[in-house]
Amino acid sequence: MYSRLVNIPFTAEKSARRKRGLTRRGLFPASLAGAALAGKSASAMRPAEPATKYPVLSTVDVLVAGGGPAGIGAALGAARAGANTLLVENHSFFGGVGAWALGMPINQVRPGGKPRSAIHELLVHNLLRYGDQAVKIGSHQLWCNVEYLKVALLDALDEVGVRYLVHVRAADAIVEHNRVAGVVIATKRGLMAVRARVVVDCTGDADVAYYAGAEVMLDPEQLMPMTLSLALTNIDKEKTRFDDIEAAIRKARKKYPLVPAGFIELETIAHGSSWYINHSGTADLGRLDATDPVQRTHAECTSHRQALQMIQAVRESDNPSLRQIEWIGAGPQVGVRETRRVKGLYVITEEDAMHGRRFEDAIAWRTGYLDFGGQKGAKFTKMKIHDVPYRCLVPEKLDGLLMAGRCMSATHAGAAAGKSMGNCMATGHAAGLAAALAVAKRILPRELSVHELQERLRADGVNLDVRDRDQRDLRDA
Repeated sequence: MYSRLVNIPFTAEKSARRKRGLTRRGLFPASLAGAALAGKSASAMRPAEPATKYPVLSTVDVLVAGGGPAGIGAALGAARAGANTLLVENHSFFGGVGAWALGMPINQVRPGGKPRSAIHELLVHNLLRYGDQAVKIGSHQLWCNVEYLKVALLDALDEVGVRYLVHVRAADAIVEHNRVAGVVIATKRGLMAVRARVVVDCTGDADVAYYAGAEVMLDPEQLMPMTLSLALTNIDKEKTRFDDIEAAIRKARKKYPLVPAGFIELETIAHGSSWYINHSGTADLGRLDATDPVQRTHAECTSHRQALQMIQAVRESDNPSLRQIEWIGAGPQVGVRETRRVKGLYVITEEDAMHGRRFEDAIAWRTGYLDFGGQKGAKFTKMKIHDVPYRCLVPEKLDGLLMAGRCMSATHAGAAAGKSMGNCMATGHAAGLAAALAVAKRILPRELSVHELQERLRADGVNLDVRDRDQRDLRDA
């Protein structure tokens, strides 16, 4: 039925959750008419379960799982709206790929050079406080020194009163009466529980939704590649061009077979004396699933060997200015472009992106490119600015949960469209604000008046009525 409804095939992972047992079906319609999106829980809910056998570390209004761009947007949005908000992150810092990719631009933060929202500008403001060593602002993107970025994000979180924990991972979901009531986190003191009235899944991999038994979409034959970003230094900028390094790497591909066949992109890190490399990563290894422990291990370990081969190719070049270049770092993990996406009340598609689709329940919009991550022959196409409906943030059959960022409801191509970090922050902002409003009104997120959410987003500086959707001034990826 679902495939016929949206006219796309998909693979839905069936969550055979231990202790849960029931697949949630038939609780809510596949789409809801009107802007209000009101709907009550049906009677087909499973019996109550014990709250949790783990010690409760904290009880909050809104729990945001995942501290990348979407999670930052969600936490800031919820806390600014008055919710007692906790943000949990697996790494020792926040920022996601914006921080661990060593200089990758945070795209679509200021599309057309204009402020996008109070949430985006809060990050910009805190970066600018640290001067030009911290950030350079491009036509739409932020070029950051990631060490400044990590601190600027802490400043922003502190400014609005977000509580946060690092070095904790979402390990399971607490589900009561078909409602996500919290998350089990893995800590150095063992498994602990955080209870929440609304959880926002910004894990990228839809971990919380998956653990809770939500239906998720993943096509193992279409996954975008993963990439380990690199940082280079000791560069004579008077004698070296980006093209020289790329040419040296490609020339050595016969000797170094792990050098990627797809794109290799070099850019300047914010302070200008170092360069970073982004590339097509694991594209030549096949479609690897970052949620599979064996495949993820293969991706991570092979990527480090790949990185070494790329640097060896540069340092063995006939060009003496390249032979002095030094490799000073790689990201703490590969950047993952795509894994699970939660099936929501609406599934955003490639057609929505390419035609600049508008929705009555729009809560954000996405700008940039339809970008499949550099597989050979894959599309990299300028799309149109298109709305993100609130229904993409609401799981089809599970309550107490919202999702944002790359795990929101979208097809494979819909996920590739506008997956830039500024867009993820925008959907996170909407999800966090919606969670806070639902808590304040003591209702489920799916019962929230979208009109009220839209008005609050406008008050936060979000323009939901973008008219020029052709991106005529779009420059750079």
